Amino acid sequence: MFIDTHCHLSIEDYEDIETILEDNRKEGVSPIIISGCTKETIIESLQYGNLYSDAFVTIGYHPSEADITTDEDLFLLEEKLKLNKVVGIGEIGLDYHYGKENKDKQIELFEKQLAIAEKYHLPVVIHSRDATFDTIDCLKKYSVSGVIHCFSGSLETAKEYIKMGFFLGIGGVITFKNSNLADTVTKIPLDSIVLETDSPYLTPVPYRGEKNSSKYIPFIAEKIANCKNVSLKQVAEITTSNAKYIFHLD
Repeated sequence: MFIDTHCHLSIEDYEDIETILEDNRKEGVSPIIISGCTKETIIESLQYGNLYSDAFVTIGYHPSEADITTDEDLFLLEEKLKLNKVVGIGEIGLDYHYGKENKDKQIELFEKQLAIAEKYHLPVVIHSRDATFDTIDCLKKYSVSGVIHCFSGSLETAKEYIKMGFFLGIGGVITFKNSNLADTVTKIPLDSIVLETDSPYLTPVPYRGEKNSSKYIPFIAEKIANCKNVSLKQVAEITTSNAKYIFHLD
């Protein structure tokens, strides 16, 4: 059994949600954790969590929402955290890839959500793009743990996050020829890794170029198994155990 700890599921991207979930199960991928990170996708993700027993949800405001997220939105987020299919806060974080013009607003939103996570003892799912230093600086202010979503950084950064008690979310990027992620994964413990797709994005080889899906998790796991020189079964067992531990899925 595999767990996709981070995917995006929306009728905008997939015509038949039920068929998508059934395809996942056929490939041994169940449960999945859906990320709702805008006002609209939080509502839709919670609907799928209610409809499907093997769909769980993390909710939070992505850094792209920093300019439009209000304190009232954060209050409503807190209320939704009480729903039983919500297993964490995310994806939240910082993204300077397209510029730092609203850096202060991003940090403010990020830290407010970290404070909420600390208050409710919930794991966080962290988005960090071209913002490693500030991300680590913010995280160190709060007593939180969780997953560094879509990790693709250096070995030194990986070690820093692991030392802070975070797990690394490894997805399709590890299968890309132009990525150094495979080299990093060979040098970090499997006990610190969880699997994710970030679907419909970042489709792994050999399906790169197509729309991603949780059913492709085994390709990511197989690449990790090759990097670590362990069996696919061992990757499945350890990453599943890690995911259950982080998100309290038992």
